Amino acid sequence: MKAFRILTTLIILISLVSCSSKKQSEEEKNQKPNIIYILADDLGYGDLGVYGQTKIETPNIDALAKGGMLFTQHYTGAPVCAPARASLLTGKHGGSVSIRGNDEWAERGDVWSYTAMLRDSTLEGQRPMPKNTTTISQLLKSANYKTGIVGKWGLGAPQTQSIPTEMGFDYFFGYNCQRQAHTYAPVHLYENDHRFHLKNDTIAPHEGTGNDGNPLDEKTYEKFYQPDYSPTLIFDKMMGFIEKNKKEPFFMYWASPIPHVPLQAPKKWVDYYVKKFGDEKPYYHKNKGSYFPARNPRATYAAMVSYLDENVGKLVTYLKKEGLYENTLIIFTSDNGPASPGDGGADSEWFNSSGIFKNNYGRVKGFTYEGGIRVPMIATWPAKIEAGSKSNHISAFYDVLPTFNEIANVKTDYESDGISFYNALTNENKQEVHEYLYWEFAGYKGQVAVRMGKWKMVWKNIKTGNKEVELYDLDIDIQEQNNVMEQHPELLEKFFEIIKKEHTTPENSSFIIEALETI
Repeated sequence: MKAFRILTTLIILISLVSCSSKKQSEEEKNQKPNIIYILADDLGYGDLGVYGQTKIETPNIDALAKGGMLFTQHYTGAPVCAPARASLLTGKHGGSVSIRGNDEWAERGDVWSYTAMLRDSTLEGQRPMPKNTTTISQLLKSANYKTGIVGKWGLGAPQTQSIPTEMGFDYFFGYNCQRQAHTYAPVHLYENDHRFHLKNDTIAPHEGTGNDGNPLDEKTYEKFYQPDYSPTLIFDKMMGFIEKNKKEPFFMYWASPIPHVPLQAPKKWVDYYVKKFGDEKPYYHKNKGSYFPARNPRATYAAMVSYLDENVGKLVTYLKKEGLYENTLIIFTSDNGPASPGDGGADSEWFNSSGIFKNNYGRVKGFTYEGGIRVPMIATWPAKIEAGSKSNHISAFYDVLPTFNEIANVKTDYESDGISFYNALTNENKQEVHEYLYWEFAGYKGQVAVRMGKWKMVWKNIKTGNKEVELYDLDIDIQEQNNVMEQHPELLEKFFEIIKKEHTTPENSSFIIEALETI
């Protein structure tokens, strides 16, 4: 009988320990923050109110800054879509990431034909990342996060090994192909690995009005208003994912296509800005042009940004209602600088979209000057980040992966090129800093840039034989107008040492910049 009592006591103790361990495990799981990363598309450093915008209203995004931290020296990984997103997801800079430019994988056939892509899905999408690629989403999944992406992918065509659900995401809804994102009223999007058909007519990107209507009459542009506006569907699917997974840690990558041209926005917001801005010159073409025509191009651009802002507000309201906001890290940023003035009707010069930087062609999207690569970043996490704070910490997209790893306590031996900026967010310990940031971009005639403290070095037009390297002191020359390389020849030697250390030969020959191979 005594032995029986002892055995019974042991069983009870083991059961209690087991239950306690299980409860502790559940508590640890629930303590991990949710992570929502919002990536706007072609939103300039100066396109938000908190960064100096005066014409476009962004109260909800501005409120994130008021409740969290505003970064003044955050950079993308590249000055255009695909390589920037590859850098973000892999934690690699332009000298080591697999995707180093926008690559439409043109050897497949007529990839720029919208109707051909509709008939043949193997013509959609961009060149895929290698199968052995490690991504943020894979690493967070290993730490028991549910992972989702909505919006624009652009890193691997359908039926390849590099679609979102093969790269660590549990759920995907949006554009697989960034060329198809040149319309906000597509015939289909993708949900996971299959087409999700919309109610829209087939209107190929870059079409004109196709009629002889009066350019000043809104009816001339009627065909561009279709039943299904993709950002609305994308937002709704995102909210469905969060609702489904709100009881466990989740990572949501909201890769909004807004405000990349073409100029298409909900009518209520366009009307709002038409009333605010007054009459304006249309962006008009009857036949094929750079992007869709628009009766009120400035009003429509502003409407797109405010519509994104409106949805950010809806997201925050939901998180607060569900008791999720306190322990959710939200980061809002942009993939690169704004489009050049006039591109697709977007008037980045009138809006001063680059803010404190130069805003002309050659200094914005597509280029490694500050206007092309320095982007807004706002982070809010009430449980950890001081409200109304500001950080001058110099960081880049490839720092995001190690930051999320630290936040989620991911166990990995994967080596990124980045440094976690967790301590910049929380001020818990001293923040480690980069000796330098490195960019290598195969597009726009080939470019390399390095940020090293106050110094910024830019080498452009490399593929055309240019050998002149520019040097700017950003402390006194934020617009990069005064090249002082001749006064500091010792930095030129350092610059080439950095290239030699950071550059690796890309597997894809289209990304090779020959001059870098012999340094």
